[in-house]
Amino acid sequence: MAGTIVFTAANSSLAIPAVEHLLKNYPDYTAVLTVRNAADADVNTQRLRAIIAKQSGAKTSIHELDLADLSAVHAFAGRIADQILQGSLPPLTSLICNAYHWNLSSPVETTGDGYEKSFQVIHVAHAALVLRLLGHFGPNGGRVVLFSSDAHWPGKNGLEKYPAVIPDDLELLVKPGADAPPPDHFGRGFQRYASSKLAVVMWMYALNRYLENDPRLNNITAVAINPGNLSDSRALRTNTPTMLVFMSRFVIQPLRPLLRLLMDPTMRTSAEAGADVVDLATGAVHPDERGYFTLLERDSSAPASMDEGMQRRLWTETLRWARITRDNTAMAGAFA
Repeated sequence: MAGTIVFTAANSSLAIPAVEHLLKNYPDYTAVLTVRNAADADVNTQRLRAIIAKQSGAKTSIHELDLADLSAVHAFAGRIADQILQGSLPPLTSLICNAYHWNLSSPVETTGDGYEKSFQVIHVAHAALVLRLLGHFGPNGGRVVLFSSDAHWPGKNGLEKYPAVIPDDLELLVKPGADAPPPDHFGRGFQRYASSKLAVVMWMYALNRYLENDPRLNNITAVAINPGNLSDSRALRTNTPTMLVFMSRFVIQPLRPLLRLLMDPTMRTSAEAGADVVDLATGAVHPDERGYFTLLERDSSAPASMDEGMQRRLWTETLRWARITRDNTAMAGAFA
């Protein structure tokens, strides 16, 4: 039995072709797919269901989950854990932490949990999901796939106006306050997104250290992947200014091959990225490896991400933000 793969934001631009790749090439896996809106009226969930319907005998289920609600994340994790314990789901093989949020056109958004929305969805909620479910992998372990971006490395992404940063006061990540005037929604919104991706990479390194030191969990590996800049991603047309929407439709997509050749070798389609993510999640490529990847190549992450002191501080604060306690995670050493 190949095991269960949990995939967040499974109706995203990258995820839909990734799910198709998974069902076609790894049909023995059970796919637990989360979406923010599971209703048939959601056009992207409709597309996901259509992909699933094409695969006879596909072992899938779709679950509504909003990562901007930590109570919902914990409840979902509890249900998945119960189903594994009861035998209605096979043990986990992988967690694919794909969901994201950014807002490049409006002021700071705060979730019902009181946290800045990009940081909660990208980092805090996924950390909660991972730490709640680590004890439900099979005896052969598996892999946690986290998502980063070249934006985590200052100066590498063309949309950057202000670099990614992990402030000394870590509480500013979850409660940054209003942007200083004059408001620059695009610049500061992208910085919040980039800083969230930097936090993901730092947390991945800390997670791997804890996993390696736990004899019950040391056959679970964590990776953070920069899947590339996706020319056909809906992200470029969601919560973005009109200029970026225009560029996405009439410049970036039609000129992708030329832009990839001349400017950005990581520019590619969502389908290409999705296949790589699934191959990494299943261990078909780079089995048992840990660390940072650009596409499917082992790579260095930003120098700031390698600060072990800050990694430890971020780890500790993330436990608090994510409401992780000794009673709801199998990682006993997480609080050392």
